[in-house]
Amino acid sequence: MPRRARTTTGAAFSAAAALLLTACGGSDNSSSDDTKATDARPSSPSVSAAVSSSTPSDDVQRPVITLPSNFQLTFENWKSGDPVKQAVLNDAKEELRAGYAAIIANEPDGGTALAFYDTNTAIMQSQQWIKTYTSKNLTVFGKLPAFDPKVILSADKKAASLSYCTDESKAYTRNRKTKEVLGNPAGTDPHVSYVVSLGKNTQGVWQNVSTKGERGDCSR
Repeated sequence: MPRRARTTTGAAFSAAAALLLTACGGSDNSSSDDTKATDARPSSPSVSAAVSSSTPSDDVQRPVITLPSNFQLTFENWKSGDPVKQAVLNDAKEELRAGYAAIIANEPDGGTALAFYDTNTAIMQSQQWIKTYTSKNLTVFGKLPAFDPKVILSADKKAASLSYCTDESKAYTRNRKTKEVLGNPAGTDPHVSYVVSLGKNTQGVWQNVSTKGERGDCSR
């Protein structure tokens, strides 16, 4: 389930990179318990104007995003001693959670939470990615760890580049109608590496500008 549909064109990604430099994503024999866990359609992600405890302690009211217990999107070592880098990690994490919440809630437009964390350009990329699931009536479940995050800040600390990896070996899709469960085809590398360009908006929120994903290039 890589965010390959969100991979930017070479020109767009080069432009984002230039911004940083100048200012600076086969069938599975899952258990019956897993199958039962996704029989019912999950409710829409809970979004409210409350400050999430995982976000920086500022005055910006961020949407609260709730994922169902049968989809465990975890973030390993997404911590930094630099408060600016930590703010980048916090907002990038919430953007990823918002994207998967939209898939699970069957919201092809991404919902209000994703719009909060994406620029106008990025939200269109996100919607293309989400529709690769919703157009096929698919949802997601299982475990998807995101690990090995690295943040590079621009000189003025208004732009950033974030790289990280995911492990899809225990993440699956399920057809909402047929209940068919699929994982990656046999022999597929389950690791996907990502590079995200982010910019800090006038509210102080680190928004995704573009995301580039490539299968492989990382391991645990």
